[in-house]
Amino acid sequence: MSPVTPEKPHRPATGVTADARPTGRAGAARRVPAPRSGEGPRGRAPLPVAAGVAAGWAALTSWLPVTLVLGLAQLTEDAGSLPGALRAGLAGWLLGHGVPLETSAGPLGLTPLALTALAVWRLTRAGVHVSRAIGARGGRSPRQALTVGVAVGLGYALLGVLAAITVSAGGLRVSPVRAGVTFAVVGALSALVGAVRTTGVSGLLARRSAPPLRDGMRTGLVAGLLLLGAGAGAAGLAVATGGGDAADMIGAYRTGVAGQAGVTLVSLAYAPNATIWSASYLLGPGFAVGTDTAVRTSEVSVGALPAVPLLAGLPRGPVDGLGAALLAVPVLAGMAAGWLLARRLLRIAAEERVAVGWPALLVPAALAGPVAGVLVGVAAAISGGSLGGGRLAEIGPVWWQVAGVATLVVAVGAAIGAAATRTLTRVTPTPRPPRPRASHPPRPAAESR
Repeated sequence: MSPVTPEKPHRPATGVTADARPTGRAGAARRVPAPRSGEGPRGRAPLPVAAGVAAGWAALTSWLPVTLVLGLAQLTEDAGSLPGALRAGLAGWLLGHGVPLETSAGPLGLTPLALTALAVWRLTRAGVHVSRAIGARGGRSPRQALTVGVAVGLGYALLGVLAAITVSAGGLRVSPVRAGVTFAVVGALSALVGAVRTTGVSGLLARRSAPPLRDGMRTGLVAGLLLLGAGAGAAGLAVATGGGDAADMIGAYRTGVAGQAGVTLVSLAYAPNATIWSASYLLGPGFAVGTDTAVRTSEVSVGALPAVPLLAGLPRGPVDGLGAALLAVPVLAGMAAGWLLARRLLRIAAEERVAVGWPALLVPAALAGPVAGVLVGVAAAISGGSLGGGRLAEIGPVWWQVAGVATLVVAVGAAIGAAATRTLTRVTPTPRPPRPRASHPPRPAAESR
């Protein structure tokens, strides 16, 4: 007969107490040793390592396309050799960051903004990757975001100094100090943008800012992008009109199919510059293609130009006839931004069953002017430069003139568009769903009697 009964449970084995729990039982709690003081969580990379790897990868992915393009174009004497192609790629890479090159013909400082956009994008992604690597994702810490930006900027500055020294050994003269400072600023600001978005600081700042300021910045950015988009359309139309001259210029290089493809890609690298110049032309101040030259809607005075396919679309003379309608494009861009602002505010007001006052509408429209002016002015400042000495020492628009005109035009246009939208739009409040009636529990039988 078994000694185990309900009143007498099974006796534990020898050496095992009754309170001991078997190992491996499901749901058994295990003690985890506490981390030592000063020891970070596992799975996080050290900041210097993460920033160095991210900066190096951003530099590599933005330098290789330049080397390939300039190798095809054969723009240097020894581009047929591998070391020459690598040095040419480094020189173009430095120029794409705004670092001027000292050549025998004079300083070369016209930045190809397509390459700049590629480098900024890769650096922004570097900020994202470093923020994730150090565990700062979603932390909403401005200090961590700033630390990531500074770390990536320092690593990128070191690469810029090394590139400047390498290029200077091949015949061109590049200032290592200028390269280091420029790369540090570009790398830190670009990585900071990615870090701010990854850590959630951007949403935190947006929630803490005043609604008129937030709406004004959004409207100004939209208006500035619309102005640049109009410039891109006008530049594309001009180049398409002069496509025959551009094809003749490309064919005159006599470099074969590969060389002509390289020349075409170099011209496309300067397409964003032409977009900004075209926007400056539509705004009124215009731009220059050399010393004592002007390309405006009211005046076109240029001299002998280099055989660059991108310059084949320059206007032949002042605007007249139906071409004067181009002057209304910047105002229409501002009105479109104001229309979008009013539609958004009216929709939110209809959902919340409140009225939109004139100050809530016109203050953001007025703030949109300076925001768009700063955006277009900075774009105009970085789009110009020099193509050697002599006549081509000054190319591009005057940034402060472009910024001032864009501020005035966008502020007036946005105010008109917002006011017209509010006046002509009939707001129909969104009905709120009916509230459910509270159900009363049935009274007891004793109370119902």
